[in-house]
Amino acid sequence: MRTHRLLVASSLVLLLTACTPGIVPQSGPATVVSPRTRAEPPIAMPNREGSLKFAVLGDSGNASKGQYDLGAQMAKTHQAFPFELVLMSGDNLIGSERPQDYVEKFERPYKLLLDAKVKFFAALGNHDDRNQRYYKQFNMEGQRYYSFKAPQQNVRFFALESTYPEPAQVAWIEKSLKESGDDWKVVFVHHPLYSSGGRHGSDVMLRKTLEPLFIQYNVSVVFAGHDHFYERIKPQRGIEHFVLGSGGRLSVGDIVARSPLTARGFDTDQVFLVGEVFDDQMYFNAVSRTGQIVDSGIIVRRLPPSAPAP
Repeated sequence: MRTHRLLVASSLVLLLTACTPGIVPQSGPATVVSPRTRAEPPIAMPNREGSLKFAVLGDSGNASKGQYDLGAQMAKTHQAFPFELVLMSGDNLIGSERPQDYVEKFERPYKLLLDAKVKFFAALGNHDDRNQRYYKQFNMEGQRYYSFKAPQQNVRFFALESTYPEPAQVAWIEKSLKESGDDWKVVFVHHPLYSSGGRHGSDVMLRKTLEPLFIQYNVSVVFAGHDHFYERIKPQRGIEHFVLGSGGRLSVGDIVARSPLTARGFDTDQVFLVGEVFDDQMYFNAVSRTGQIVDSGIIVRRLPPSAPAP
């Protein structure tokens, strides 16, 4: 996974071309199309008018140079690919959480995005004070777990608090997923159900609690953090999982070599992800601090087993 083997993108990091045709959703599990080797060019973001454009990062708030550099790269990417919201997969403020820390660890590194009216939505990590839910710019509205619908598209996001997944939260997510009629159901959470991290790895107990609900109620994608690298997991039980935990912190070399879980991993620099949803497809590019596209692909959403393919 050395950077010299990855295609270095242009100064705006995204190749803005037409979408890949001929991909249709199938009943059952989500499917992923991606370059087969690192020598192949990345799949470009379509940048369609009217699509949902978003970004994801996690474990970001440590006021490091890496965090500030990644924030600058996010702002640069936004100029070419104007995502409207950012999902934060926890550990949003690492260390002290004084008023000035909200400035140094969040408002300043993402100032250009905040000035452009990009909305950030936070999930809580194990290093986060639960009072973060009252901070206006995390858009949690006082809730430790919550959901929100995309502004125009048929997509609903569910933020979970995975450090203390008490029964009330499990009952809430089951009810919320069951009642959601949205085509796309996307979860973001701090602790990964699947991860090849040498330090943390998969949270098996959380998986036992949540995965049956995700399967039953047709979740297509789960974004997590906690392990400080980027990893796209091979689809598990029909669901696509990502680990995005290098928004500020980075654990170099922490992905277990030859892990059977890893579809694509990158643990040598900070990474964020941009996604684009229209109809039944979600395009994604994982972008490094220096603007390299380290992973890309298209996820075709899950359909309930009884739903006919168009």
